Amino acid sequence: MANAKIIIIGGGPGGYVAAIRAAQLGADVTVIEEDKIGGTCLNRGCIPTKAILASVQTLALFERADQLGIEVEKVVPNFSRMMERKNKIVSQLRGGIDYLLKANKVKVIKGRANFLNSHSICIETEAGRKELEGEKIIIASGSKPILLPFLDSNHPAVLTSEQALELKEVPESLLIIGAGVIGCEFASIFNPLGTKITMIEMMEQILPTEDKRVAQTMERIFKKRGINIFTSTKLEEITEYREDGITAKLDKGEKIEAEKILICVGRSPRINNMGLENLSLKTDQKGTILVNEKMETTQQGIYAIGDVVGGYLLAHVASEEGIIAAENATKLTSEIDYTSVPSCIFTSPEIGTVGLTPDKAEEKGIEVRIARFPFTACGKAHAIGETDGFVQLIVRESDHRILGGQIVGLHAADLVHEIALAIRWGLTAEQLSSTIHAHPTLSEAIMEAARKAEKKPIHLI
Repeated sequence: MANAKIIIIGGGPGGYVAAIRAAQLGADVTVIEEDKIGGTCLNRGCIPTKAILASVQTLALFERADQLGIEVEKVVPNFSRMMERKNKIVSQLRGGIDYLLKANKVKVIKGRANFLNSHSICIETEAGRKELEGEKIIIASGSKPILLPFLDSNHPAVLTSEQALELKEVPESLLIIGAGVIGCEFASIFNPLGTKITMIEMMEQILPTEDKRVAQTMERIFKKRGINIFTSTKLEEITEYREDGITAKLDKGEKIEAEKILICVGRSPRINNMGLENLSLKTDQKGTILVNEKMETTQQGIYAIGDVVGGYLLAHVASEEGIIAAENATKLTSEIDYTSVPSCIFTSPEIGTVGLTPDKAEEKGIEVRIARFPFTACGKAHAIGETDGFVQLIVRESDHRILGGQIVGLHAADLVHEIALAIRWGLTAEQLSSTIHAHPTLSEAIMEAARKAEKKPIHLI
């Protein structure tokens, strides 16, 4: 359908990628973005946190420089300059996306979109209201942090993950509610900067959606660094709001004082005040929009991608869903495949996971063998002084195909893609282990885990 009019609501990693792909296929594309191009990922999430983590990890490296034979007299973190660097990186990357959209002749309108019907959008802009007609519409409006209703979210001590990225000074103490992905990443940011951190998690383990061994390893590392962790615990109430902080009461009776409290209990779809009641879209109890494998909603001609459809709240998944939606909205027929989606947690050390965990395999009734290789047995890990963590492979017993993998360790977010590739193309542990890996590298740990799965380990008993 050449020159189709496609409207995309949201210019985040799902929306702008969908726009570029649709334009490549000859469509006339308009993106409506209420805030800034790049969405949460670029402006208030993935990129800002990784920029600050890079500074913090450099600080941590200097602080253990003596272990590497280097004498450093004094290391002083400059939080203001870290934040300036973060802002500069975000601005530069946002400019790059703007350029790509212009180069692909994608029109961008800044404003709030509201559905009039399945083909008409009303846009509230600074210059006033305007209407736009589209043959196909892709909803990519993203998500927002969930707030706890009993908290005074207007108090300066109460922070969302987005507000934490705009702090001017490092807090002396921080109470993090929710020890999932976001909470653990912020703990990894502020702990090396000297913040006294307490984490509260209502589930039995930190990182509740991760494999038990992964969670146990990270909890051990966090506690070793002085982070106080309460699991199976709820925040009951804030008993006092002060100018210099808060006092929190936990459901088991403990009282904790902190300068700031950071709410990391999840995110919800950003679908309010969009006029969805004028459509026949179906949503679930959480408010996520229901779609099929083509990213089609229950309203003909309307697609939805990214955080608004739930599932994997990951930028790279949103981008792939955007490509799928764009192709189905134009000339092609495409379907999404979630079997080998890598998930990365940028703690220190990093976590990279893909495919099934042992528990998920058991739930599905799949008999598997679990093979682990610790980085303490990896020569490169010792050489660079980064021996925390392990590689774990989940291998189907019947045919030895790799079904999942979990990595905790330095560069785990990069290493996990080898396992993702193996899952995507149905490789066996034998095929992975027989692939020669360079020495000395961290990726050898994946090969060694595969050899262990085949019961022929070399560097492990």
